[in-house]
Amino acid sequence: MDRRLDTEGAGITVQRALELPGLRSGLPEIVAGGDRLGRTVRWVHAGEVPNIASLLKGGELLLTTGYGLGTRPADQRAFVRTLAERGIAALVVELGPRFARLPAALVETARSAGLPLVQLHREVPFVAVTEEIHTEIVNGHYALLQRAEEVHRRCTEALLGGGGVPQVLSILADFGANPVFLETPDGRLLYAAGAGPEGADPLQVWEGLRAQHKDAPPPAGSVLVDVPGGGPGPGSVRARLVLLPVRAPLAPVHRMAVERVAGILAVVLMQARQEEELAARGRGDFLTDLAEGRVSAEDAPAQARVLGFRPGGSPLLPVVMRLGDSLAPGGGGGGWAVLARAVAEELTTVGVPALLGVRPVEGRVLLLV
Repeated sequence: MDRRLDTEGAGITVQRALELPGLRSGLPEIVAGGDRLGRTVRWVHAGEVPNIASLLKGGELLLTTGYGLGTRPADQRAFVRTLAERGIAALVVELGPRFARLPAALVETARSAGLPLVQLHREVPFVAVTEEIHTEIVNGHYALLQRAEEVHRRCTEALLGGGGVPQVLSILADFGANPVFLETPDGRLLYAAGAGPEGADPLQVWEGLRAQHKDAPPPAGSVLVDVPGGGPGPGSVRARLVLLPVRAPLAPVHRMAVERVAGILAVVLMQARQEEELAARGRGDFLTDLAEGRVSAEDAPAQARVLGFRPGGSPLLPVVMRLGDSLAPGGGGGGWAVLARAVAEELTTVGVPALLGVRPVEGRVLLLV
């Protein structure tokens, strides 16, 4: 992602604004807050009134010639403190008739408040500066939209090419450089894609951050988006997409991409009612990785618990059922689901813990009892 863009919302950084021709032609000099030039410029405002802070919402780059700053040091300190409390991105003062140099009270207060303060040694047209920065902000937002639309296009092509929800989630996980999870509205895991820190299995991430803390808020910077369509009401939720920032921080473009993928999944799940098969495929992937040695003995119990398997102290029995074409997962009748439910219910009736998964490509049902 372009680091000149902010990581909180559509905008550019103070540093980028100072690099644009409009402000650069004014020979800007940073006199305070030089370590905070990565702040987001959400908008630009120009004004000369003492109470201008009341007109701002936060995130603005304020342009002024200083006539509203007052003549007394106390007024100047109050002016800067109020702007800092308002959360503006930076204060830019053009030197000229009002100030040949910025008052010490102004500079000292900006430094103590952590507010970037810039003085311009040449006159610049504020209208042109405002227009230029606003154009940059809008262009940056459009670039984010294009990146999110690219993910949407790739996911759509995957589905049209015969891929399923797991492939869509893998595309999203690759784009976000973080693991992504599809869960039920009550927090039960349906499918996981991507990798955690240092290549860790996503089930390990789920166990540590979600499975044990379903009622707790997700980690700061996470993206949670509802997949609509779970019931008759307009606000019904069928599932939830969760993108966790455990490998790299997430940016606005990642939320945009997740929102678009959620729309795709809503259509797919409503048409095929794939939640049950997705959960079974996730269990099948785990059982296959376990059988082929890709899951260590130390990690296996915790990952199995995430998938709902809580055995006692008895020996474990692995079973593989190879199904005919009429019952094969992904085949059209859904007979495998009837068989899977029957096996699971029978084992539950006699008190035998079981973990059942499917492998559509091989036409197998895997079972650990």
